[in-house]
Amino acid sequence: MLNNILDVVPNMPLAKWTDNATDWITESFSFLFDPVKEQFEKFMDVTSEALMGVPPLIIILVVAIIAFFISGKKFGLTTFSIVGLWLIYNQGLWDQLINTFTLVLLASILSVIIGVPIGILMSKSNIATAIITPILDFMQTMPAFVYLIPAVAFFGIGMVPGVFASLIFATPPTVRFTNLGIRQVSAELVEASEAFGSTGAQKLFKVELPMAKSTIMAGINQTVMLALSMVVIASMIGAPGLGRDVLSALQRAEAGAGFVAGIGIVILAIIMDRFTQSMNNRKEK
Repeated sequence: MLNNILDVVPNMPLAKWTDNATDWITESFSFLFDPVKEQFEKFMDVTSEALMGVPPLIIILVVAIIAFFISGKKFGLTTFSIVGLWLIYNQGLWDQLINTFTLVLLASILSVIIGVPIGILMSKSNIATAIITPILDFMQTMPAFVYLIPAVAFFGIGMVPGVFASLIFATPPTVRFTNLGIRQVSAELVEASEAFGSTGAQKLFKVELPMAKSTIMAGINQTVMLALSMVVIASMIGAPGLGRDVLSALQRAEAGAGFVAGIGIVILAIIMDRFTQSMNNRKEK
């Protein structure tokens, strides 16, 4: 009897509806997807080639100098950056590192550009919060592999769909932390700025965003880490970089090669994580 109640509504063809929607979007907006893919590929190729054109020693020294100053002139992060990047170069993975860095950098920048304004909107409107929050929940809980399907459908294979999939997966932390940071700004400060005749834009850019900077930077840090976590997954749809070496080692059951490529990803993750954290701590002082 109970089973009959559950079977009153026939099976809904969700998979078919999703396929139809994806096909419709792909066909209807191909005029947009194709130029975006072409231009992004050119831009990323130029960026990667420009970075690869710089001698590795110069990049290592520049990173070490930046690490030295943003860490408060301490040698821990500086030494780790030099040794870690040298190890990656020593293992013949420098070009893969540059490709991975390019993918993560572009995905992170796009996530921040999109995420911060949406977070500001959510902080200003409870209606927007109620609408956007479930979407963010969906984006964060959906298995990352699922994002590869529409990415390939819209942009084919290569680095562009990898950036697209990383963008979807990595944007929510920036949105959530921006919303949280602005909402946590002291109401007294906001009222004081209004009492002095500040406009909405002045209140946002001179009071709320500066006060919420620490929280927003924490969200950006998480966005960078999530974008980096997509490197191996994005390699399944042709994205170049260290993730492709990990995937190749997995397919061939080569534990050594997989370990070395994985160490390269770990080194890059630690450097980027410490950089964003140090920049945040430095601004707080």
